[in-house]
Amino acid sequence: MDARAIIATLRRGGQPSETELSWFAQGLASGEVSDAQAGAFAMAVCLQGLDQSGRRALTLAMRDSGDVLQWDLPGPVMDKHSTGGVGDCVSLLLAPALAECGVYVPMISGRGLGHTGGTLDKMEAIPGVVTQISQQRLHRITAEVGCAIVGATGRIAPADKRLYAIRDVTATVESLDLITASILSKKLAASPEALVLDVKIGSGAFMKTIEEARALARSLVDTANAAGCQTTALITDMNQPIARALGNGLEVAEVMLALTAGKPCPLIEITAALSGILLAHAGLAGDEAEGAQLITEALLSGRVANRFGRMVAAQGGPDDFASHWHRYLPVAPVIREVTAQRSGYIAAMDGEALGLAVVHLGGGRLVEGDQVDPAVGLSDLVRLGQWVEAGDCLARIHAARESAAQEAEASLRSALTLSAQAPVVPDLIQERIG
Repeated sequence: MDARAIIATLRRGGQPSETELSWFAQGLASGEVSDAQAGAFAMAVCLQGLDQSGRRALTLAMRDSGDVLQWDLPGPVMDKHSTGGVGDCVSLLLAPALAECGVYVPMISGRGLGHTGGTLDKMEAIPGVVTQISQQRLHRITAEVGCAIVGATGRIAPADKRLYAIRDVTATVESLDLITASILSKKLAASPEALVLDVKIGSGAFMKTIEEARALARSLVDTANAAGCQTTALITDMNQPIARALGNGLEVAEVMLALTAGKPCPLIEITAALSGILLAHAGLAGDEAEGAQLITEALLSGRVANRFGRMVAAQGGPDDFASHWHRYLPVAPVIREVTAQRSGYIAAMDGEALGLAVVHLGGGRLVEGDQVDPAVGLSDLVRLGQWVEAGDCLARIHAARESAAQEAEASLRSALTLSAQAPVVPDLIQERIG
């Protein structure tokens, strides 16, 4: 095989064979393919694209460049992926909720990217929790607890890890084909029997328009199904954060409030919708609506809080986290309430700006390797369509320093639009694909 010939085929608008793409992925993992060749490959795919067969072949080749997990469990193994947003802590509810209903969920997650938060960063806001664990320990926790939320080891889809780093510096991150292969190669390496995708749209998402969201959802669903994994996607609204908090420890607090308050909220609504699809796939519910109802009942009963606590303890966290979580989560030294300067409806939110405000507080990474402060962020954030009087709380800023809180206040005020007219608030769940 010759990397140059494969790149030339792509450059001319042709489609490499499955064998060629498999060889190229192995070369990415082993180092036989150079950085220059990897960059040229990414640019050729970005400009010329792959057909559905090529997209599937590249996804499976990247999956097979490393370990592919195998399971021997007395129930179905399933997973979920979100394309990323702000205040999106759904995974922390979904994994234990599905486990409570008989599904095994070994969830391989990621860290914060750009303005969006990372599931692993949220888990690590809990003292003692370890997310980088061996495959043997992952198998043990999944078998005993029913769920685990962990990071990928270097042996999971190493071709993707190498290609992603090169895409980041060659302006090829936006390629739909490469995004699809990157997401699915890691998810399919965990060998789920079914997968549900949460494709975000709106000001706090990477996809800003419904057309972009549909294209990504369709690409992911078609490719995963062609690879043998039953997959469905929901397009969900991200014009405001799902939770009323942004920031790792603050979002864990929102999760625990949702799991223990016994009241419906957007976090529970979207978790139930996504999980209900998987329960129906697994044959544990008659249809998706029944599955969603089973998940809602489990969430509101408090049982999922206990399951989440067991997962936390199994991954190194406190044994009594479910009942005493407020004792363990970090608290920022500066907490500032930001109040409305005039009355009006919350007509719009710039979710990306809110996410970046948290990053600049220290709650995310400006460059790879930055340490994340789990205590900082925003809490008690107003909701779209909410009427506020002058002096009402818009949000509370949690900061390490007073100067950082002042900067975040300016960003927060700029990100919120008040109006005398009530806005039309988008539906949380907009479309189903698959």
